[in-house]
Amino acid sequence: MSNLVLYAIPAFIVSVLLEIRWARRHPEHVGYELRDTAASLSMGLLNVVVNAGTKLLSIPFFAWLYEHRVADVLELGAWAWVILFFAEDCCYYGFHRLHHEVRFLWAAHVNHHSSRHYNLSTALRQPLLTPFTGPIFWAPLPLLGFPPWMVLTAQAWSLLYQFGLHTEAVDRLGPLEWIFNTPSHHRVHHGKNVLYLDKNHGGILIVWDRLFGTFAREDERVVYGLTTDLHTFHPLRIGFHEIAAIARDVARAPSVSAALGYVLAPPGWSHDGSTKTATQLQRELPK
Repeated sequence: MSNLVLYAIPAFIVSVLLEIRWARRHPEHVGYELRDTAASLSMGLLNVVVNAGTKLLSIPFFAWLYEHRVADVLELGAWAWVILFFAEDCCYYGFHRLHHEVRFLWAAHVNHHSSRHYNLSTALRQPLLTPFTGPIFWAPLPLLGFPPWMVLTAQAWSLLYQFGLHTEAVDRLGPLEWIFNTPSHHRVHHGKNVLYLDKNHGGILIVWDRLFGTFAREDERVVYGLTTDLHTFHPLRIGFHEIAAIARDVARAPSVSAALGYVLAPPGWSHDGSTKTATQLQRELPK
């Protein structure tokens, strides 16, 4: 984790407190729930610890890739930062989209979506396993000649930006909605409405979703959470429940191909069609 994120933690806490005050004045919104917020904050703290440990692996990995780089973008001067802005955001889109479309990756990411509330504390409900599954998605950056410290800085500014997306206090932002990821777009991403499943994966920019067909506008009211909600506030159960679900499905799979499907196919896939993926559910929506 970049020092930028660590330095921002006091600002995170102050922002949450201010939003709690706002939510009390706007009961028409989902607002906060004490146990839910405590679970989110606990997972945020656990993520800091896990991230610190995984950096001992990811930084040497990035450094090794940088030593074998195929270009030297630093020769471009200030333009290197401009290129990095777009390149990192594209890497984040790929990371985020695949963590919704491959079940074992979804198992690493799902806890971020497990809250039935949507507020700034939800932003801190960070996954415990994506620090292990994530680095490969940013591997192209050091290979292109971005040193590890620049990659970590870009990841940090993306994380800082996305913190502010997790709120109902901000409505639509006019023309900015066409280019940037906004609270409205990200509310869609956290919705369990069938129309909203697996949409709006962007980090800072929403252009990737518009380009690659994963964009959805916030139209109907968002219902937050998972298609099958959790009824626990225990951080470890939240963090690992999908791993346990995969293990159960694999154990009762009737064939090797079915077992592989439960690991590699999209969430919701089943060998007998008893459960459905987001794409299958969306195809059944009335036109």
